[in-house]
Amino acid sequence: MKNSVKITSGIYRGRSILTPGEGTHPMGERERLALFNKISSYLNEATVLDAYAGSGALGIEALSRGALKAVFIEKNANAARIIRENLRTLGAQGEVITDDASKYATEEKFDVILLDPPYDKFVPEDIELLAKNLAKNGIMVLSHPGEAPEITGLELQDSRKYAGATLSFYA
Repeated sequence: MKNSVKITSGIYRGRSILTPGEGTHPMGERERLALFNKISSYLNEATVLDAYAGSGALGIEALSRGALKAVFIEKNANAARIIRENLRTLGAQGEVITDDASKYATEEKFDVILLDPPYDKFVPEDIELLAKNLAKNGIMVLSHPGEAPEITGLELQDSRKYAGATLSFYA
C-alpha cells in the first residue's frame, strides 16, 4: 500500500493504515515501538489525545494497545478525512476534530497526550496549551527537534533521540 504505515502491536497489529503524504511526517516504526513500549502501562482503558494527528497512527496505535477513547486533532482537512477512513477500515472508534491543535480548547482531561507537531512550525508555547489537558497521573509524549522544551506544570521524565527526532516524556 503506497503512503501507508503498519500498526506495530495490539489488536490491529500488522494492519496498514493510509498516510496523507503531503506535509506530514509519519513517525517511524522504531520510534513508535519505543514510545508505546515506554507508555504501555498508561494505555489500559485510557483516554488519548493525538494532536497534530496526520494519519492518526499514534492514536490508532494507542487504541490497538488498549486505550478506550481517542480524540484526533488535525487541521489539514485531507489528513482528517484519511484518519476517519483509517478508523472506519479498522472498525475503530475515535473522534476526529478538524482544527488547529494549538487552538484546541476543552475541559476534558486525557490520560495520554501524544504530540507530533510539524518540526518546521514547532512552537513550545502551543504545547503548553495542550499540556493543560493532561489528567493527574497522566503522561504526555512530545516528538520534537533539538532539546526537550520546559513545559510549565509538567516534569520531564525522560528524553530519547531517534535519528533527527527526540521523544520527550512528561508527567
